Amino acid sequence: QVQLVESGGGLVQAGGSLRLSCAASGGTLSIYSMGWFRQAPRKEREFVAAISWSGGRTYYLDSVKGRFTISRDNAKNTMFLQMNSLKPEDTAVYFCAVRPGPTDEYDYWGQGTQVTVSS
Repeated sequence: QVQLVESGGGLVQAGGSLRLSCAASGGTLSIYSMGWFRQAPRKEREFVAAISWSGGRTYYLDSVKGRFTISRDNAKNTMFLQMNSLKPEDTAVYFCAVRPGPTDEYDYWGQGTQVTVSS
């Protein structure tokens, strides 16, 4: 069974930075891409960023472009999200997820880590 463990969330003031990590392990792990999603209170979960595992191509939600950077360490099956210039509207539970193959959905999810940005 694939397991994803997020870390790095916390409380930060507006304008501050946080770095999230997501370590994948277990089962017959195959990764086509990994992504970050977030869910704020009373809102639906939304896509934040994704990275392809082989080529490192990145994708971002428009509102985080220029502030967030997604990266990966293939050898450690770990993904990162560097979040700078944080805003109160970035407050949410952040989840990482794995897409095993090009025709798959995001099949595996972490438990989430809370990010709170105070104004």
